[in-house]
Amino acid sequence: MIKRYKPTTPSRRHMTTVDYSILSDAKPFKGLLKKFKNRAGRNNQGRITVRHQGGGHKKLYRTIDFKQERFDIPAKVETLEYDPYRTAFVALILYKDGRRSYIIAPKDMKVGDEIITSEKAPIKIGNRLPIKNIPIGYQVHNVEIQRGAGGKLARSAGSSVQVLAHEGGYTNLKMASREIRKVSWHSLATIGQVSNQEWFLINIGKAGRNRWLGIRPTVRGSAMNAVDHPYGGGEGRQPRGTKRPKDKWGNVTGGRKTRKKKKYSNHLIIKRRIKKSRKK
Repeated sequence: MIKRYKPTTPSRRHMTTVDYSILSDAKPFKGLLKKFKNRAGRNNQGRITVRHQGGGHKKLYRTIDFKQERFDIPAKVETLEYDPYRTAFVALILYKDGRRSYIIAPKDMKVGDEIITSEKAPIKIGNRLPIKNIPIGYQVHNVEIQRGAGGKLARSAGSSVQVLAHEGGYTNLKMASREIRKVSWHSLATIGQVSNQEWFLINIGKAGRNRWLGIRPTVRGSAMNAVDHPYGGGEGRQPRGTKRPKDKWGNVTGGRKTRKKKKYSNHLIIKRRIKKSRKK
């Protein structure tokens, strides 16, 4: 649910946030927290390799169990929590043998729910099982591409993939982009859609809020000098002046294919994603 604010200031007028009232009040579990050094987009030589990063509020990383390979051991959901490193909510689960771990929380998961990873787990939100045992038409998330490698597909807020068919050792999945691809039907997947599905409706509202998130300002290329950008220079507002869109270093950024022609997964893609039609 999206939370709106009274327009007490110009920046508050359109600002929106996610309603966190559904989350638990408990503090994060210390045994699964890590502190990462903030490098502000710099490499080991101190040079900026990713622009527009730096600052931001201090945060701790929650170690997420993307594999969930503790088979046939039921687990109980202890808390639902916010994770500053990802768009989805996370859930702290307690296994019957006393071990705890964080997982990506599915939509409609509640504190006290019981989940399990098993070859023959019941078809219930939060349960994890081989994708060949999931009926056609169901939505799944945190899907493995190869068995044991951990979930790679559909992990961000509101995302899911749909099971279309099982044939010849593979399961056909329909991605959010409408691409249809095959994964090994022995791979594990979790039933349901990822939580916080309204995340994309958030309106930042003001520049300062982006700074809290560690995002620094972006300057338009056309506002730079000619020495700094291919779009720079000129008197007043000038057109781009180059045939193709380019980045700061002259590399073509639009209309050029970036996927490797001999990528290992090419034979697993049945139907490529549909390109967005250009506005006329």
